[in-house]
Amino acid sequence: MTLRSTRAFTRLRAQIAEKRALKNNVCVYKMVISGGKPIVLQMQKPATHNQMLGQKISHPPSTKFDVGFETPAAKRLKRFESTDSSLSRNASSEDDLEPVSPLKQLRRGVPDSEAESDNEDKLLALPLQKTDLESTLPAIKTDKEAIAEYESTRAAETITSSDLHGRLGQRKWLQGKSSIYVDAFNLAFETVLEDESQLFDEAEIAVFEQWRSLSYEAQYLYVRLFLRKTAAWHRINRLRYYGDITNIPIAAEDLFELHTLPKSSAATQVNPGELEPPTDMVLGDSFTFADRSSDHINTLEEASSLLKLDELKLIAKGAKVQGKNKKELLHAFRRTSQRQSGIGWTGLKRSETEESIKSEGTSNDETDDFEPTNRPDGVVGNRDAHFLKKILAETGLCIRLSAAPLKLFERVHLVFYRSTEWTEKSLTTIILARISRRVFPDFIVSRSTNIFPSRSALLEFEASIRTQFRVDNILEMNGTVSREGLQKVKEIFEEVYPRWKVLVAEEQIKEDRVYETGEGAYLRRFSPAWVYTRIVHKGLYPLGRFKEHKREHQLLVELLDQHLFHAARRGAWYQRKALLEEHYLWALEPNEGRSEEAQKKHWKRIALQTCAEGLQDRECHLIYHYDLQKRIVKLERALKVVKRQQHEFGHVTLVKAFDRYVEGIRIERERPPSRSGTRRGSDAPPRRGGKTIWVDEREGGGDCSVEAMCLSWYRDQGWKGYHSEGGIIRTLFGLLFHDILFTYLPNIFQTPYQICPLDLHTDAFYPARHSLIVHRLASISNNAAPDILLAAHNRYSPTKTCIVGIDWNYPLEDLQEIVQCFRGEALAAVCQVMAQEYQQRGGGIPDLFLWRLGGGGSKTERTGVGEGDRSGEVMFAEVKSENDRLSDTQRLWVNVLMGAGVRVELCNAVAREVRR
Repeated sequence: MTLRSTRAFTRLRAQIAEKRALKNNVCVYKMVISGGKPIVLQMQKPATHNQMLGQKISHPPSTKFDVGFETPAAKRLKRFESTDSSLSRNASSEDDLEPVSPLKQLRRGVPDSEAESDNEDKLLALPLQKTDLESTLPAIKTDKEAIAEYESTRAAETITSSDLHGRLGQRKWLQGKSSIYVDAFNLAFETVLEDESQLFDEAEIAVFEQWRSLSYEAQYLYVRLFLRKTAAWHRINRLRYYGDITNIPIAAEDLFELHTLPKSSAATQVNPGELEPPTDMVLGDSFTFADRSSDHINTLEEASSLLKLDELKLIAKGAKVQGKNKKELLHAFRRTSQRQSGIGWTGLKRSETEESIKSEGTSNDETDDFEPTNRPDGVVGNRDAHFLKKILAETGLCIRLSAAPLKLFERVHLVFYRSTEWTEKSLTTIILARISRRVFPDFIVSRSTNIFPSRSALLEFEASIRTQFRVDNILEMNGTVSREGLQKVKEIFEEVYPRWKVLVAEEQIKEDRVYETGEGAYLRRFSPAWVYTRIVHKGLYPLGRFKEHKREHQLLVELLDQHLFHAARRGAWYQRKALLEEHYLWALEPNEGRSEEAQKKHWKRIALQTCAEGLQDRECHLIYHYDLQKRIVKLERALKVVKRQQHEFGHVTLVKAFDRYVEGIRIERERPPSRSGTRRGSDAPPRRGGKTIWVDEREGGGDCSVEAMCLSWYRDQGWKGYHSEGGIIRTLFGLLFHDILFTYLPNIFQTPYQICPLDLHTDAFYPARHSLIVHRLASISNNAAPDILLAAHNRYSPTKTCIVGIDWNYPLEDLQEIVQCFRGEALAAVCQVMAQEYQQRGGGIPDLFLWRLGGGGSKTERTGVGEGDRSGEVMFAEVKSENDRLSDTQRLWVNVLMGAGVRVELCNAVAREVRR
């Protein structure tokens, strides 16, 4: 064998051995060959996905996370398990005590050109949060096909009543003469003016009168643009509304028409936290419903944003400009125009909305590399004028909704939907629910007319929302927060803080003297104090980062002293307050003659008392009890509290979930190309969080999901079950609390087509019905759940009444067996979590819900936590394949269920064979 073949064979053997070792997750030694002789062995470790767990990794300099902050001292050795709350930045390190930055939230981006996305359905498909009113309506089809189906069914009939309520009552629309979109818009408009017209001044009422005088086609065009990108220009020749508008340019001219307005008697209102009153939201002496491009587009920058890529290439080719994409072409195009004659870089200033902020940010990014040339007013270079004329000739007439009337109609919808967000589905869902043939529960409808007591309160609420957005934009939208950003948030907090104190005191007086039937719980969500409380809560973060722990502690005390706003955060406030008292305040407060060690023990006792108060606070949600109990155990151990004085948590079971391993056959299929265009090899590990395909060996051998495969295994072990992911729990909650859900309270039932009260998805639901809920939980604990469930099922099942969470596909026999097997205390604990945080805790429930009658097996095998009920037992199983991990919400539910004594298994699917 030659030397060359020997080297090749040696390399081949080394590669094979390395692959096998990596597959088996062991260390390997790589032989390095030089000159035909092995000279050194280098150890290599497999790159496992969890290799760095438990290690503190410093932020890279590029993130600027520690800019302006001192480097923390080395941490002492951790001697026992941490009980710090989730407010700490790293839950695995006891002394990493910085407050965590708020979670990032997805925001809706707005492209800078209507031509970039001609299909509005793509815009409407973006995930948006449901409004409070929309979330109470039944799940019905709200897509374009459903709307067309309802409108087309009456297209050939004669409408005997042509007004809005006549069409709604008779369920009749005629294409080109009436539309569900316009009717939904006008329903909100007319309802607000009828009940709450005092919230608008003379000029705004005049705008509404002009709206009524518009033709149907002009109203239809406005409403469809209202549901699209309101801050963007739209090319009229690309609007596709031919079925309802016979002549779009004529309808646009109606919106371009100038209308005069009476002078408003309302004074300009200044609100805390605002930079300046938004001038473009104020109506002047005249207005138009829409802006005309020829009157407002006078810069090349604004005009070029209207072009599609192929159109821009044609003009760029004539200007001898090159670029690979639209961004580069626009950049080069602007450079060329500036270089040759200069551009006047001025444009309309839009209001402080999410769309305008993002648009401005995009514009700045594209023009950072050069400075525009300032030119005298009215002077535009020949080159600029030439390109501007050429672009506008290419795009044709464009339309954009005027800012002031747009903000006015947004205010109308805020009042109607009781929310700052709405979509096309928000407008149409209420009408589709009204005309759908569904059965709804009986309840008293009471549309409130006093949500906003005055116009001033409404305007301040709007301003507080804008201020809140500024804070969220700094903390959550721009990556790591700089020191300047934190200082800005602190300044906003300081400006809002005095007004927050005044409003909290006023609300407390109302609660004590005005509100009698619990109506204040939901009304307070529309007080500026509700938004200011959230801003004050956000202000805790910069105080922690700036090491102002004494001020942070004082603020936490004030937040906990009030019981009116954001009750769902009280548990987190208790956790943070106890943490500060345990670790920081001993060095910040006077020692009153105590030694350093005695001072530390003194504040640890105070922290212990804070945790105890949190557990006793009825508004502290159950999900926080686990961490508070752990901290109490840790503090009592550190203080060496004698056994007889220690807290006893024997009523809860703080144990870990049981690991179960289920073997099966996994199917590996060829994966689609990645975004880079390359196809991943079959040897690559599955993408974390991706779905895997398995063989259902016990149910015919077909393909199935990993949950179905594990469910079949449990059925072989004598269990019954569903892959419900919370469906069973929501159904049980809906049936067991059906009467409490529809108990009359003011303001929470706005329409007769609701499937739940408006406050169910808020933290106002639980305190407003505290006595009723506690009484029902006591009945469930005393094993009354079977009787309550049967009575509710017999009442609503024959008509399949629409009630939130209830899935009528579950057989009554299964539901009865489940409540029979569910221990009363455990079922009550689960229902309490759902009542306190229905929206947040609807997800994260383990995948599989399992039960079996009569027990079976040994005591430990049956329950895992002690003696089981002879009538049966229930169990939850969270299924995880090799590329899955538990989320924070899932861990929370595991803690809640295990603390209630319910067995929870982490079912790990293991592939004993892989088929391709």
